[in-house]
Amino acid sequence: MGMAPVQTLPRTATRPTWAEVSLGNLRENFRTVAGHVRGATICAVVKADAYGHGAVECARALAAEGATWFGVTSTDEAIPLREAGIAGRILIMTGIWRGEENEVIRRQLTPTVWEPWHVDVLEKAAAAAGVRHPVHLKVDTGMGRLGASLEDLSSLCARLSAAKHLHVEGLSTHLALSEMLDANGNEEQLRRFQAAENIVRGAGLSPVICHVANTGAVVARPEAWRNMVRPGIALYGYHLPFQHAGSVEEVPRLALKPALSWKTRVLSLREVGAGQALGYGGTYVTKSRTRLAVLPVGYADGLNRRLSNCGRVIVRRSYGAILGRISMDLTLVDVTEIPNVTVGDEVVLLGASGELNVDAHEHARHAETVAYEILCAISKRVPRKYLESSAS
Repeated sequence: MGMAPVQTLPRTATRPTWAEVSLGNLRENFRTVAGHVRGATICAVVKADAYGHGAVECARALAAEGATWFGVTSTDEAIPLREAGIAGRILIMTGIWRGEENEVIRRQLTPTVWEPWHVDVLEKAAAAAGVRHPVHLKVDTGMGRLGASLEDLSSLCARLSAAKHLHVEGLSTHLALSEMLDANGNEEQLRRFQAAENIVRGAGLSPVICHVANTGAVVARPEAWRNMVRPGIALYGYHLPFQHAGSVEEVPRLALKPALSWKTRVLSLREVGAGQALGYGGTYVTKSRTRLAVLPVGYADGLNRRLSNCGRVIVRRSYGAILGRISMDLTLVDVTEIPNVTVGDEVVLLGASGELNVDAHEHARHAETVAYEILCAISKRVPRKYLESSAS
């Protein structure tokens, strides 16, 4: 039995795979988080291109909503925000590289410091510019990544005290277990942070901002809020899978709305008979006559290859299963039981359609990863379209 005639999408000006970012939802999420933390300043984390949503556009929307602080990974993430007119404070959360210090001072960026050489090069750059520049001192309270240890903190504070062109505006740490509600490590980290603060203030330094809380702690740990918090994925509409005693437990459910939907269109339709191997390696073999929709999206766009043979999409308000291996540019979906599918139909990869929903947590479960990675992995070749209105 041969294949049925193939329908193919007419030539268009652009490849029909895109992401829609609701700036309205983003702003609503900011207001929701702000109401929840009861007066703590929000440092809106827009690192990694705002978790794949577009840092410049998201920062502009958040600034219009009242955000005065933005968190980025590095100097090269901060500069495009400044060049786009973002005038608020920008915190460089993972420090600086040698040679960036003059640009950090010139752009009025706020670096995180914990290495002695951070202090030395920034002091020299600030002195040359004739300014007194703010820095945030990071301490390692148990994450084991970045930050000064409690043992080294006194000597670092002495160095900071001697740096006449720097002032320690902030003191920070990062929680390793904020999503584990019953983990003793959280309380221990908070105790170590208090000990660090005592050392810092005992050395004559006076940080006016203390910040500990990432999204997990923002939602579930008021004791970690201090006077600034650093929400990331919550701003983009995602709760975290909190755990307690080995199981998921309900915590305060903020009214968050995903800001990003990822869509494509049916590129081609074809029918194959039973026994047809599909895709690279023939990892799926049809059991009966099957109607397939070919989608112009693949792992080069960020559609995780581990969704092969287990993920699903939404077509005409019905779920369609991904069949065969996801390839670099194309994905096959079973639309046998979905009536009236035609070339050009919109397909939801991430997002909602009516009562149906596929979110980044679902993708992450199949891919054995986290929602953060799913969102950040949507590649640059997927254009982002920004919507001012809120979306459900």
